[in-house]
Amino acid sequence: MTTGSSPTNVPIPGGALPSATPTSAAVQAVQNMMSGAAPVAPPTGPPVSVGGPPPGVGGPPPGVGGPPPGVGGTPLHDQIAAEYVVPEGVHTGPYDSIREYIEALEATGNLVHVAEMDQDEYETTAFVYRAIEQIGYWKAPALLVDRVKINGEWIEGPLFGNAYGPWAAEALCIGVPLEEITTNHEQMYRKALDAVDKKLGFGGIPKIAPEEVERDKAPVKEVILKGDEIDLTKFAFVQTNPADAGRYMTTGSVIMLDSVLGKNVGTYRCQIKGPRQIGVNPEPGQDGWRMIMAAKQRGEKTMKCSVVMGADPMVFTASSTKLGGPFQDEMAQAGGLRGRPVQIVKSEDSDIMVPAHAEMVIEGEIPLDELLPEGPFAELYGYLGMAKDDNFFMNVTSVTHRPKPIIVNAYTGIARAYCTAPVEAGFRARFRLSVPGLVNMHILLQALGVYIVQIDKTKPGQGISAGMAASSSSGLAKVVIVVDKDVNIYRLDEVMATFGSRWQPVPGTILIKQSEGVPLDPSAPTRGLTSRIIIDATRQLPQEGGPAFNAPVTRTLLEEMAPDAFPKVDAKWDSYFTKN
Repeated sequence: MTTGSSPTNVPIPGGALPSATPTSAAVQAVQNMMSGAAPVAPPTGPPVSVGGPPPGVGGPPPGVGGPPPGVGGTPLHDQIAAEYVVPEGVHTGPYDSIREYIEALEATGNLVHVAEMDQDEYETTAFVYRAIEQIGYWKAPALLVDRVKINGEWIEGPLFGNAYGPWAAEALCIGVPLEEITTNHEQMYRKALDAVDKKLGFGGIPKIAPEEVERDKAPVKEVILKGDEIDLTKFAFVQTNPADAGRYMTTGSVIMLDSVLGKNVGTYRCQIKGPRQIGVNPEPGQDGWRMIMAAKQRGEKTMKCSVVMGADPMVFTASSTKLGGPFQDEMAQAGGLRGRPVQIVKSEDSDIMVPAHAEMVIEGEIPLDELLPEGPFAELYGYLGMAKDDNFFMNVTSVTHRPKPIIVNAYTGIARAYCTAPVEAGFRARFRLSVPGLVNMHILLQALGVYIVQIDKTKPGQGISAGMAASSSSGLAKVVIVVDKDVNIYRLDEVMATFGSRWQPVPGTILIKQSEGVPLDPSAPTRGLTSRIIIDATRQLPQEGGPAFNAPVTRTLLEEMAPDAFPKVDAKWDSYFTKN
């Protein structure tokens, strides 16, 4: 344990993270893919655990490092998956720490590791945008940057972004066996959903109570800073967008205790206001806001709070989503997803228990009789959120962290922020009880507010009924699209094709003039309220006003009448792109 040590220039024990160079092969490969240039020569070198690509891989993964289809190299084709030789010691999840997860991402080709980036020029933000635009929303790799330029100063990281971007990351986090991890991201997401399904009980995600450990067993206690030793500006918290009010913690799991309501763990944006002060922004109606207001109404003057940075993937997922009702034990929910208890340790200045393997914990007090301006901030819809004249803040009293803590940035409104498989699997389990013929459902994070519901339609009215049930399930479900079982809900081209070929606006549309919404929706005239639309894009039966005859789908005819065509092409796929 170290007390009062400087947060910068501290080596990672045992070389826990691999090294990078300013122009690493992975970065050059992504740049080449964007520009259409020839691929870089396959890198060689030591195993990924000590720097370089995994043995036997010989280059970046399809969809990340190769040139575009038709240029050469491995094509971007969802159904042709590449496998990797993974170094000894790297394992699938669930993970105790974000460090184990990062090692697995790199070993499976889902991480770009860069030595340095200039955030004064918003380089990391532009990289995340470009990677998603060029590679795909659920294929783009995570980003690890060793040091970042902030306000003219090079600050040691690492900074970790797009942490849960590729769908293969979901499979790793949930615990799909490592030998089954491939670059077929859609297949990986389906496997993650199936793995969560196996964990679900009748009451949803099972709860496993957390396990307290001694301080000397908690890596988050290795460095302890108090009082004037604390300077949050010396860590790699970045300003993601030029229009933001400043640097933010975008992945902080904010933990509060209330004598009446109990405990809450929620992910709220926290603006860096100074070396020892941060904003805390639970939106009205959220559990954290309700706890603060309840304490204020009882006449309390302050509320203790601990903000956890760099929690393991399942703790962060529980913090960022509603896996249960209000004031549930998120640590126990995370334990259920992990299949084993989350190890916790007591905070320095309160009875709040925090994950022992987190990267950092920031502790302090929220004044209940004083507010400060906060924002604006580019929010989850991809639009600039409003500045607030009065918002909560926290005076920091202690910081504990691992040596050289990894700072995770969400790139809010740009990238996938957390694992969604537990959320969708939970919705799917509940919908099966109320939606006859439900096959699957999908929440579009890249088009927030859009839900896609897939049914096996057998009778009139079933599509509208399914859409109504899905719409009533969440304040986020502003647009619900219902499709038939033969439509791949993970391929937006197939979903959108149903609008032209199966949907008739009348009678296949229901409009709801006003309902509960999401406070951050930039289109809402009144915050917290929204109108809704349900689109029944299933084949309309004659009883619903549909055609007497539904034409067959041409691809289905190909599969039925020439069953060997696709297997033959798949078997020869690489040969089509070999240069003569």
